[in-house]
Amino acid sequence: MATMRWVVVAVAGASLAACASTGPRLATHAPRPAGAPGYKVGLPYQVGGVWYVPREQPNYNEVGVASWYGDQFHMKATANGEIFDKDIPSAAHTTLPMPSLVEVTNLDNGRKLIVRVNDRGPFVDGRIIDLSHEAARQLGYDRQGLAKVRVRYIGPAPLYGEDTRRFARYTPPPSPPVAAPAPPPPPKPSAPPASDLILTAAPPAKAPAIEIASQTLAPLPKPAAAAPLEPEAATAPKLEATTSAAAFRVQAGAFSTPENAQKAVARLAAAGAAVVEPVSRNGTTLYRVVLNGLPDQDQAEELRQKVADIGFADARVIRPF
Repeated sequence: MATMRWVVVAVAGASLAACASTGPRLATHAPRPAGAPGYKVGLPYQVGGVWYVPREQPNYNEVGVASWYGDQFHMKATANGEIFDKDIPSAAHTTLPMPSLVEVTNLDNGRKLIVRVNDRGPFVDGRIIDLSHEAARQLGYDRQGLAKVRVRYIGPAPLYGEDTRRFARYTPPPSPPVAAPAPPPPPKPSAPPASDLILTAAPPAKAPAIEIASQTLAPLPKPAAAAPLEPEAATAPKLEATTSAAAFRVQAGAFSTPENAQKAVARLAAAGAAVVEPVSRNGTTLYRVVLNGLPDQDQAEELRQKVADIGFADARVIRPF
């Protein structure tokens, strides 16, 4: 049987520590998050008409489809205020606490990876996890874009990457028991008595070898405030409302794909219930993310500032008409 390949990665931008005799360990340094540090479960939120309820799930173990994301959110704030780096293994999940550690297994090739969950998504039916480009590359599905995976919760991830020896305590699930060899057939008359036979026990199976993926990742700069989350359609002309509204609204941004717009909705959950509005302009459809129902301009401006602080630097107020 081929030895299953294990890839254990540090979840932050520092060199990986050497593997201790008791097992892999988490790197002792990680990029400081842009927002306030802390472990959070999160409040229920709605995306695309579907409610998601974050909660503690110590026994989480699911099979589904994994996707990956990269350039469009590179160096932008994640849902828990850290900085997304497409070149560092990380993950987005709809309901697991943040930050968490999960074990992801590519069921097509057997590769395994332990990654840090620090973002929300994916918001597409059938998909259970969204990985960074580097994580997808190490799992071997970055070219095809999707893979069938098993995702298993390990536990809370360290804040700032301090050494909690979680990897040292982590033990992979036991392999299925090997069937016992069939008993030897009864001896023929010409064979020696059974008591004269010497049976040699098979050597015990060796534990799977652990391969440490060693790479040096450049540390991220320590930001003074949350990195602005600029919408990918920032260069597009500002869009005005296409339907009448009786109150002030705040536009967080406009995106070229509905999935990216839904990611923005999830990140805005702390500010309020955002919605996605498709808008056509010059033959191109953009997906605008807005928060509705502000009674006056002062409250609208206050909400705009809150949205900007989350990372949407180009947020603006839309006046009623």
